[in-house]
Amino acid sequence: MSTYQWVTLALAIAVAACVVAIGIFIAEKSVIGIIASIIGTVFFFGAGFRYKKKHS
Repeated sequence: MSTYQWVTLALAIAVAACVVAIGIFIAEKSVIGIIASIIGTVFFFGAGFRYKKKHS
């Protein structure tokens, strides 16, 4: 795998982990955790798009 693929894989895993965390925090009724996970999801999702635009 090239460096580009490793970075995009890491970003995809980070987004998936944040989405899973949203579900876990909903089940635990933790508003702070839900908000933090949503922010993380948006951050990593945006980082992935920026990385793709810069390297394509």
